[in-house]
Amino acid sequence: MSEESNKLDPVSAVGIVSSLSKTPEGYYVVAQTTDGSDADLWKDGLFKSKVTRYLCFSRKTEPEVVVDMKLIDIKDPVPESFTPVQETLDKKEAAMRKRRLCVKMSTREAAETAVCDIQITAKSKYQLVNYTCVGEINNMGLWYRMGDVPRSQSSHQTRSAPKTDALYSATSRIAISRPQYQQQNTGIYTMTALDDVPFMVSEKFHAKPQQMQQVNLMGITIKSLAEIEEEFHYNFGTELSIVP
Repeated sequence: MSEESNKLDPVSAVGIVSSLSKTPEGYYVVAQTTDGSDADLWKDGLFKSKVTRYLCFSRKTEPEVVVDMKLIDIKDPVPESFTPVQETLDKKEAAMRKRRLCVKMSTREAAETAVCDIQITAKSKYQLVNYTCVGEINNMGLWYRMGDVPRSQSSHQTRSAPKTDALYSATSRIAISRPQYQQQNTGIYTMTALDDVPFMVSEKFHAKPQQMQQVNLMGITIKSLAEIEEEFHYNFGTELSIVP
C-alpha cells in the first residue's frame, strides 16, 4: 500500500453522467484516460455518436464506502453483494450499452480498506502501479486503487470508552477510600480539617453479643435474646391443664 493512497479519502459513491457539464456537486469526473484521450464509455469506434457517458465518483463523507468494483457483461447476473450502476445521474438514462459496472458497498466502520481512486487507461494492457484492473470497455481499461479507511474521532472515543469507564471506576474507588481529601481543579489533593483525626469503634462495642449490656437509645432499650426469653416466656400451663 503506497503512502499516497493512504492520504486519499475513500470513495463513497460511483456513477455515470451523460454530460460533463451536468456532473453532480461533489463528484469527480474521469473525463480523460491516463494518456489524455477522451474517456467516453459509450463511444463507437466506427460511427461517431452524440451519446456520451463518463464515469464519476464522490469522496463525500457518507455512512458507506465502496470496497470493490466489477465490470460484467450486460447479460450476466449481478454478483452477490454488488449493486449495478444502471442509470445516469443527470438524465436517468441507460448508463452503458454492452457492459455493466457493479459496486460493492460496506459501512465505513466495518471497512478497513476501500476504493480511494479510479482511473481509465487507453489500453487495457497498460499497467497502473498499485491499481487493480476491473475490466475493459470500449478498448479502455478501468482501474481502481485501495486505501485505508480513516477512523473518525467519535469512533475512536467509542472504542476507548471501556478504558475511560475503568479509569472513572478506579478514581471513584480512590475517592471513596480517601474521604479526608478534596480534589482541586489542578488535580492535586489537598488536606482538610479532618485529616489525621483517628476514627475508631468505641470499646464498648468490642464485646461479644452475649456479653453486651443494655443500651438506651432515644428511650429504646436494646435487650439480648436471653433477656427477651426470660421476660416474655410463657409456658401455656393453664391452657394445657384444660385440654383432656
